[in-house]
Amino acid sequence: MGDDRSKILINCLFRVGGAAILLSNRAADRRRSKYLLLHTVHTHTASSDRSYNCIFQEEDRAGRVGVTVTKDLLAVAAAAISSNVTTLGRLVLPASEKLRFLVNHMIRYLHLANVEPYVPNFKSSFDHFLTHPGGNPILEEVKRNLKLSEAQIEASRMTLYRFGNVSSSTVWYELAYAEAKGWVTRGDRVWQIAFGSGFKCTSLIWEAIRTVDGGEKMNPWTDEIDEFPVDTETQSAGPFSFYFEPPKLN
Repeated sequence: MGDDRSKILINCLFRVGGAAILLSNRAADRRRSKYLLLHTVHTHTASSDRSYNCIFQEEDRAGRVGVTVTKDLLAVAAAAISSNVTTLGRLVLPASEKLRFLVNHMIRYLHLANVEPYVPNFKSSFDHFLTHPGGNPILEEVKRNLKLSEAQIEASRMTLYRFGNVSSSTVWYELAYAEAKGWVTRGDRVWQIAFGSGFKCTSLIWEAIRTVDGGEKMNPWTDEIDEFPVDTETQSAGPFSFYFEPPKLN
């Protein structure tokens, strides 16, 4: 409606979507539950003006309410995610990975050698990685930093392709993808990481209580899961890094 470019951008990044999750702490509900919540790590950086203002709702000069996105977003997001992952590592990484990280830190701190910072191997702690796909560039950065394979980010990439960026609820579409594929078995650990304005970043760690079979009626992927994955490189939307597939009509 307006002509403020910093507010127009938000309309290009997001699509409408949502998810509802039922949590319970009653022992009697365990037999009906799919997952056990093991850890939550919440990082909020709103004390920094740069973080607080990188995504901000305000009026433009014509009095229209919109959301401003600044150029600081990517840098702020990277810092928040790094802090969140560092805190998470202390909770979930095995002792061997913690030791490697400590030795690397001491070598760099004492300037004993010119070595690159050690990135812990989170693959030893989780079976499924479900990251908020803010766009293909963000997915590629997560893939590179955590040294993940294309198969390990398949759920994230296919969710971005099929449903677009539906904000933090995207990670639940990704979990539904893994379930529809029949990947989730009893004892598996799932890492969901999402972020948003503030700037904030949250990680959830789940353990599958039971094997989740595909084909559930309420799963949004059930009717079309056999069509995925697709080659997003050959179905590119051109130079624009976000591609939304048109919805199927009944």
